[in-house]
Amino acid sequence: MTKRIGLAFVAAAVLALGAGVAWRHFMSDGAQSAATNGATVLALVLPDVAGVDQRLDQWKGKILVVNFWATWCEPCREEMPRFVTLQRQLGEKGLQFVGIAIDQPDKAREFAKEFELNYPTLIGGYGAIELSKTLGNDIGALPFTLVVNRAGSVVLAQLGPVKDDQLHAIIDKSL
Repeated sequence: MTKRIGLAFVAAAVLALGAGVAWRHFMSDGAQSAATNGATVLALVLPDVAGVDQRLDQWKGKILVVNFWATWCEPCREEMPRFVTLQRQLGEKGLQFVGIAIDQPDKAREFAKEFELNYPTLIGGYGAIELSKTLGNDIGALPFTLVVNRAGSVVLAQLGPVKDDQLHAIIDKSL
């Protein structure tokens, strides 16, 4: 009997947690959409690994995938080879990945070389976590990915790794 009560309590806690997360997501959609409008993303200016400032609006009119990552983030390391492949396959059709490293320039540069990144790596430093929060990353975790369509609207704000089918569907729809 005690075991049943314990299981019922755990089930109720899981359901309550799920409902709370869903409610928070539902209630924050409007605020998150406002925070992550495309103009806000395209207005960003950050240095690349060589220290040269890069404006994200230089890629306006393309499908822009902006990925906040760090060298020490294992899920980031796992998804980046897929980004390299997609950039190679679809870059000429108007897809542009941009990585924003939550790291030091030398570490990001080494990482970009090791992973043969074929898209720009910008340096956000440790302050980029706060920047990502203003763009919809409520809890400041990594990876965090935004997709801005050709019209300049954010069509995805994803905390955690982006699933292949999800990314392909958005890209195919936007191409």
